[in-house]
This record gives sequence, C-alpha cells and structure tokens, in this order.
Amino acid sequence: MTKTAARTTTVAPPGTTRVAERPRAVDLSTLGQAGLLGSTSGDVAVGREEARLRRLRRVAALLALPAALLVARGVQGGTITWGPPALPAGAGDYLPALALVVLFAVVLVVPLLGAGRSPHVLYRANEIDVSLDDVRGAGVVKDEVVRTLNLFLAHRTFRDGMGGTPRRAVLFEGPPGTGKTHMAKAMAREAGVPFLFVSSSAFQSMYYGQTNRKIRSYFRALRVAARREGGAIGFIEEIDAIGGARSGMGGGGQREGVSGVVNELLVQLQSFDEPPRGTRLRSSLTDLANRFLPHGRQLRKPRPVPANVLVLGATNRAADLDPALLRPGRFDRTIHFGLPGRSDRREIIDFYLDKKAHAPELDEAERRSTLAAMTAGYSPVMIEHLFDEALIWALRRGATAFDWEDVQQAKMTEEIGLKQPVEYTEAERRRIATHEAGHATVAYLVGQTGADGRPGLARKLEVLSIIKRADALGLLAHSDTEERFTRTRPEIVALMRIAMGGLVAEEQWFGEISSGPAGDLQTATAAACQMVGSLGMGPSLVSYDAMVVPGAGNLAAKVLSDEAGRTAVEALLEDARSVAERLVVANAHILEALRDALLERDELVGEQILEVIREAEAQVIDLRDPLANPFDIDTPMADVRRS
Repeated sequence: MTKTAARTTTVAPPGTTRVAERPRAVDLSTLGQAGLLGSTSGDVAVGREEARLRRLRRVAALLALPAALLVARGVQGGTITWGPPALPAGAGDYLPALALVVLFAVVLVVPLLGAGRSPHVLYRANEIDVSLDDVRGAGVVKDEVVRTLNLFLAHRTFRDGMGGTPRRAVLFEGPPGTGKTHMAKAMAREAGVPFLFVSSSAFQSMYYGQTNRKIRSYFRALRVAARREGGAIGFIEEIDAIGGARSGMGGGGQREGVSGVVNELLVQLQSFDEPPRGTRLRSSLTDLANRFLPHGRQLRKPRPVPANVLVLGATNRAADLDPALLRPGRFDRTIHFGLPGRSDRREIIDFYLDKKAHAPELDEAERRSTLAAMTAGYSPVMIEHLFDEALIWALRRGATAFDWEDVQQAKMTEEIGLKQPVEYTEAERRRIATHEAGHATVAYLVGQTGADGRPGLARKLEVLSIIKRADALGLLAHSDTEERFTRTRPEIVALMRIAMGGLVAEEQWFGEISSGPAGDLQTATAAACQMVGSLGMGPSLVSYDAMVVPGAGNLAAKVLSDEAGRTAVEALLEDARSVAERLVVANAHILEALRDALLERDELVGEQILEVIREAEAQVIDLRDPLANPFDIDTPMADVRRS
C-alpha cells in the first residue's frame, strides 16, 4: 500500500452540499479484499512514523534548554563539575528521620497506586510466534479476520477517505479450544502492533471500585500504545466474567457492584475518541484565553484524533453477555469459532503431523483421511493434544516416533480413560464379553440393511473391549462412516437397536439380564423421548420443549410424565428390543466369534473387529441358502440358543 497525494474533485449537482475533499492514504479498492495488507505499509505504519518524529522533537526540546545553559556557561569561562549537590551544614542529622518518613510513605501509598494499575501483559509483534499461516482449518473465519485487519491497518483511509467508522471491537465466541486466542495473537503479529493481553479475572480486586479503576487503566494503556505505535490490539480473555448480563437485561440479577463493572466496560468501549492529556491541557489553555478574546477572534481548539484501537473479546458463553455489549459501536462484529469439519480437520492434522515425529505409515493419504474421520467433534487443540499423547505412548514402548497404534491408544485414553485392570470372575468375564459382542453384532448388522431392506446406518467399529475404563466394565466405540449433522428416523431407531444389543445377548445366552444394560437403557430411552417429544417422529407433532412443566426440568421428564408420550416411548423401545433380538439370534455365529475373540484378547481395535466377523461369515457361508438374506430381521426366532 503506497501513500499518495492524489485528491479527487467532484462536481456537486445543484441543490446539494459539496463534500470537502479528503486525501487518500491507500487504494480504497483493497479494503474489502481478503488479502492482508503488509504490516510495513498502510495508515498504521504512517501513524507509527509520525509518533516517532513527535517523540524525537519532544526530546530535542527538553534537551535544548540545559544544553544551551551548558554552552553559555562554557563560553563565559565557568567551570562545569559533576557530582551530588552540596548539602547545608547540619542537614545530615535529619537524613535518618527523612528516610523513615519516605519509607512509611512508600509502604502506604505504593499498594494503593498499584491496586489500580492495568493487569495486562504487553507483547510486541516480534515476541509472538504465531502468524496467520499457522491458523489452519478456519477458512471462513480467517477470511473475516483478514478483512478486519485490513480495516484496522487502513483506518484513516476508511474514516477520512470513505466516511466510515472503523471497527472498534470484535467478539470471538465458540467452544473451548477452537482457536480464539490463537487467532488474536496471529492478528497482532500480522498487524505489527502492540498486543495487550489480559484475563478478565485479573481485573477483579478485593477493594471496592478498584475493578473499575483497572478497566479504565487498561483502556488508557491501549490508547497510549495506539498513539505511540500507530495502533494497538487488546485481547480480553473470558470476557463474560466482567461482561455478564445485568439485572433486567436478561441476566440473573447481579449485585450492584458487578453491574457497575459492566457499566464501566460499556463506557470504556466508547472511550477511543478521548483526547490525550496534552491535548486536554492545550484545550484548557485555549478555553482560558478565549474568555478574554472577542467572539470573532477566538482561538481554535485542537481537534482530538481517535486512537486506532481494536479490542478482541473471547468467550465460550456469548449468550450470557450483556446485550448492550453486542450492539454496534461496542462489539461491532461477532465471529463464531466452530468445531472444524472433516476437510478442516484434515488440514489441521497435516499441519501438526509435519511438526511431530511419526512413523512413515501416517504419511499415507488414506491414513490421514481415516484419522480426520475418527476425530469428528475434535477441536484443533484436542487434535494437537491427541498427537502429544501418542508421542507419550511411543515413549512408553521405547520409540522416538508414534505410529498408528499409538494414535489409537491415545484416542481411547482421551475419550474413554485409562485402562484399569480388574480380576473378573470367569462367569462375569464371559457375561461382559457376551454383552459387548451383542452390541458389536447389532452395530455391524444395522449398517448392512435397515428394517425395510434399504441401506441402514453404516457404522465404523473402532474399539471392542472388556477392559475396565472409568465406570465402564466393557465398551463398544463406534462412529459414522461419514460425518453427519442430522439424523433420520431410521437412523435414530438403529442407534436404539444397537443400545439394546447387549441386553438381548444376555437374555439369549444367560436367560436373564444383569445390571450391565442400565446405561444402555438410559441412552435408548433418551433417544426415544427425543423422537416423541422434540423431533415430531412419534404419534404427535406437539413439541414438549415448548411446554413449561413444574418439576420437569428435562425433555425425558416431560415426555414420560404424559401418558400418551410414555406409551409411544415404550412402543419404540420394545420395537428396538425385538429387532435387536432377531438380529442377534439369526446371526449368533458373529456374536459368538466376537465373544470368543474378546475372551482371548480382551480388546479388539478397528480392523481386528471386522477380521473376526469375516472369519465367522466364511465358516458358515456354505451352510446358508444362497437366496436367503443373512441380515433379515423378520426371520422367526430360533428355538435353540447357542452357547
């Protein structure tokens, strides 16, 4: 961006007022583009150079008088000596008392002065090791951030050349670990301006009124840094701690002191036009002089120049913020940082794998695509932490780089918990293995065909285990083969059938159920209640979410408290149980093969599960009618249970 002295001249039509010509500092056509303006150009760089020249002039003015005195004394032949000033006779006797008074003053005054200081940490651009090139998997967010930076860098052009009001504050909101702080640092690095980082909790003080004072000091520091460097970026972490909704503004009725903090924050977000102390002093002197001057000859007061400040606020709970914070003129734009999609996760995975020691097999495109599918719901921070945990697993086995197995172990540790070996009785171990094999069997079969013969809910079987982790004695971890954002009725029903797989397996092989299916029934009941009471997939389209029922705080309580809703839920659960039972009995060879493999190896991961199923299928393929559907859920119940 090159500064030019071009001026445009327009002819105003009759009856209109001509707008004064404004100088252009940059090409206005670049402001809306996603390309980032260089930190060495633009209005920020111009302002930084102007501030530097002003400081040099002030230093020269301060040194001019003593330099002139020294030169005059030298010309007159006087001697110049260096050292401490001479004290009057007897003054030394009062030095101990004077030192004691000064000490008491320091002890009493300094804590009070420090209590109102801004708690921020100042980072220079060269101290930040994060750039926009390091921000991956956030394409749309990154484009909007670049546009915001363009406006920040060309603030004079946008304000004076186009008549716009630059953005003063932008809110970053989204789940934890989605890159809000990361992006804020990258913005400061790219803009080349001071970055004032502060946590909301640092503003809080035990002294009444000091919290407001710290907020004022922080924004004052932002304005000073902006005028000194041409611009400054302030970042307030977890801003909901000091910006929560006040009583009567959608909040929960905060104390007056807390509301006062919000009020202070609201005022300071509009304080960027406040002139510096020197300008205020000159304005006061001008006002004093104008009192003695006639109206036509009064002096013109200096015009305040707004500080080029961009405030970034980050929160995980945007709904809790005071509505007055989110209006234009305060936080002008809200940018949502969501969890990355599959293609974004692949980009993040490629970025972090290039920085971490890994086996060559993880460089295969298929492996990385599989890893992107496995990490659905992961934030960028969680993906990086997954690889760090994989490195720890590699160190445990004496390796210096992690492989695919280490990633699998790290993923299970993060999602499920550490292994907790316990000594099961033989009967209990067999029951747990049968229970988990029942889940895996139904999960595999519902992915082959649905209740009406159409393709069902394809599942990826990730982990099948009878090793205790956290509160689970065993588990089946499965996920969608493709990333999904919605569910159809058959797909939700299929998940309920998978939840019933362990229960029917225990019934068929042991003649009774244990306490093991308790969590499965809870999951299936919650899904059925959601279908009936929220999604319109039951006998009625009435949404129970729209009802306010005293004592019923959740959807399941509302649905089950209604007789018609409870009947519909029970029908869905019974149907899921019946179908799961038919699948298990008709394909008992798969369940038995998985059960025996679990009893032998304790845990099956990924492809190992499918290998066991394929071997079981191969052993019985010749015994079947080639025209029969091996996954037919309408097959009559077998009279003979396999053991």
